[in-house]
Amino acid sequence: MPKRSDAIIEFIECLRIPEGSKVGQPLKLEPFQKKFIRDIYDNPKGTRNAFLSVARKNGKSALIAAILLVHIVGPEATQNSQVVSGARSRDQAALVWSLAAKIIDLTPGLGEFCHIIPSSKKIIGLPMNVEFRALSADGAKNMGISPVLAILDEVGQVRGESDYFTDSITSSQGAHDNPLIIAISTQAPSDADMWSIWLDDAERSNDPHTVCHIYRADEDADLMDRKQWKKANPALGKFLNAKTLEIEMAKAQRMPSETAKAMNLYLNLRVSQESLWISPIIFKENNKEPDIEVFRQKGAHIGLDLSQRNDLTAAVLAAADDDGDIHLMTFAFSPLGGIDDRGRRDRVPYAQWARDGYIYAPPGEVLNYDLIAQYLRIKLEELEIPINSIQFDRYRINDFKAAAERESFAMGAVWEEVGQGYVSMTPRIEHFESLLLERKVRHGSHPVLNLGASTAIVEGDNAGNRRLTKSKSSQKIDGIIAAIMAAYPLMENPAEVFDVSQYVV
Repeated sequence: MPKRSDAIIEFIECLRIPEGSKVGQPLKLEPFQKKFIRDIYDNPKGTRNAFLSVARKNGKSALIAAILLVHIVGPEATQNSQVVSGARSRDQAALVWSLAAKIIDLTPGLGEFCHIIPSSKKIIGLPMNVEFRALSADGAKNMGISPVLAILDEVGQVRGESDYFTDSITSSQGAHDNPLIIAISTQAPSDADMWSIWLDDAERSNDPHTVCHIYRADEDADLMDRKQWKKANPALGKFLNAKTLEIEMAKAQRMPSETAKAMNLYLNLRVSQESLWISPIIFKENNKEPDIEVFRQKGAHIGLDLSQRNDLTAAVLAAADDDGDIHLMTFAFSPLGGIDDRGRRDRVPYAQWARDGYIYAPPGEVLNYDLIAQYLRIKLEELEIPINSIQFDRYRINDFKAAAERESFAMGAVWEEVGQGYVSMTPRIEHFESLLLERKVRHGSHPVLNLGASTAIVEGDNAGNRRLTKSKSSQKIDGIIAAIMAAYPLMENPAEVFDVSQYVV
């Protein structure tokens, strides 16, 4: 008995290649593309979400255009329906539309069944009156749609766990009994990004209505290992020239600044193309739970990073056990007023974290330092944890010290200012890096620390000093900065540093 996918594959392979050296020739699907199509359309449970993650130059855009035509004028066309493609930019949206239009023009007989409207980037499938629209995140008008099919291109470019444009498309399908979302993209830079969250959830949940195909190299892959190239590039030698890839990977091996780019784009690994401070893999390998008894017996040093009063503040406790492992306990604060708006702004689930107890969200539109000091005092007294020192960034610290005095918090602790310039932060960053590389940190996988570690960007000066930069990091890194400050006093003979940058006007 013929399967649903048989007619789809037959239709696609009657289409013509839209551009390139083989322009005008029949479009032949690669085995990995056929498998993706069969798993979507022959799913006995029915498919609602289909995810394909593959390295760049593996025919993603052409596959999107072909599947769109299947629903516009092919065997999956539904009477009076809408189908859309969504891309991050107008140029990318126009590319998908242009490929579909070129396929129609080049495929004999297909043009008489389609009406192409270049001015609005639309295509009308005449037999079933199907309307296709190419949408972009930076476009002015994306609403008023109810698509039975939406194909999302390069969602790995979304930073953070949600995206208004993507949400507006996926939430617009409620009028259909069997809507379908297809997302095709290379990997996002971090675990905290939307595409990573989708893929991880699909792999964990085994939802029968979700199809998820991921082609990626091993995390520890050698850049010049051709077997690893093939893992991430199933169309190697077809859409992607092997010699071109070899040149790019050799360049990345010679130039460290190109390594992250090659790992993300050509090996399909989660690596920021900017200078990420620490490998997310290494940070994950330090996620053992901290031992409360270590804090009770040794006391804690607290790293305190105060934010603007309507933002995220972090206090991280650090204590060392007899083996030299550093245990971290994280407290984070954000005002309850406006927490949903800040979550949408930062694309971080602050409200959910507050409900789960990862964040203390006191009432009000701004943080009340008296409430924070009171909260920390009560919590640490309940846990029987003595405080050895407070390592602080001087921003708003006088306000917090006054609140701590009023609330009798950390009365016997030493307060030590930590400059945030290159000279002060370099030894602290190096110390924390060494601990992570030796798997000597136990951070308990607190989401505020995970968020900061997965997105923190490091910058350096001409003398080789380094600091983490909040302005260039894609997410909040307050927690990880607090952790770095808290851990430093536990180093044997920590260096005394004088940060002249604090006093330069």
